Amino acid sequence: MHRNKQKLRVEHIFPYILIAPSMILIVGFMLFPIISVFHLSIQNYDYNNFAKQGYVGFYNFKKLFTEDKNFIPAIVFTLKWVLTEVSLQLIFGVILGLLLNRRFKGRGIIRSMALVPWAVSGVLTTMLWLMIFDQNVGLFNLILQKAGVPIPALPSWLNDVKLVFPSVALAELWRGVPFFTINILAALQNVPKEIYESCDIDGAGAWQKFRYITLPYLKQTIVLTTMLRFIWEFNSVDMLYTLTGGGPVRMTTTLSIYMMKTSVISGNYGYGSAIGVVVFLTLLVFAAFYMKTSRFGGETD
Repeated sequence: MHRNKQKLRVEHIFPYILIAPSMILIVGFMLFPIISVFHLSIQNYDYNNFAKQGYVGFYNFKKLFTEDKNFIPAIVFTLKWVLTEVSLQLIFGVILGLLLNRRFKGRGIIRSMALVPWAVSGVLTTMLWLMIFDQNVGLFNLILQKAGVPIPALPSWLNDVKLVFPSVALAELWRGVPFFTINILAALQNVPKEIYESCDIDGAGAWQKFRYITLPYLKQTIVLTTMLRFIWEFNSVDMLYTLTGGGPVRMTTTLSIYMMKTSVISGNYGYGSAIGVVVFLTLLVFAAFYMKTSRFGGETD
């Protein structure tokens, strides 16, 4: 009896022993950068001023919220950017997922083509859109020329304060929609066909089927993908920075770009880390609140 209990105990612990090395590495790679950022955030760690390096307490945070004139505009633009992108990507992703779930000729090829933007690297995507937005040889301006717009009147898509946001939003939308499409399409495969057939017999319309059948089955997928995209767009740097550099006149500077410019480019790692802590805590609170209010993982109503 004692031997059987010991054997069961070993069998229970053995899987954890196998995954222990991987978990130690994962925790190490996650915790070390987080601890380092929190440590640097209370330091005056500026490559341009080695003489004054040292502990400053919460001075960086005080300066951030009370003196920094670029911080609040960066927050406002970040929220505008994230809410616009996530909502539009979700809407178009659901629509495209529903369309690709239908049976039609060449469905496999069109599904593959629809997912290409997500598979292409961020740098290649940025180069593509830079060429499209180019004022002299860009696709959009070539179309406008063909339509009769004179060359001096052609817009500078990424330098015009009125056009820069819709331009970068369109580029990011093109890249982000396939993420929702992939996940929505996968979730649609789990919806039993028999339910739709029963609804057809009962005379239910397309909207009723979507609202009362499809949407409840998609709820968990929508909650998870929306949260992930919110976090990724909040932290987005590559496309925005490559397209605009945060300009013109800081109009497309998100918190992540501001943090990167402050720390990596300007060399003020202490102040940049304070921005990073604000970003980290904001996303942590958002994720916890969002998961709680959306009841992710619970039973579908």
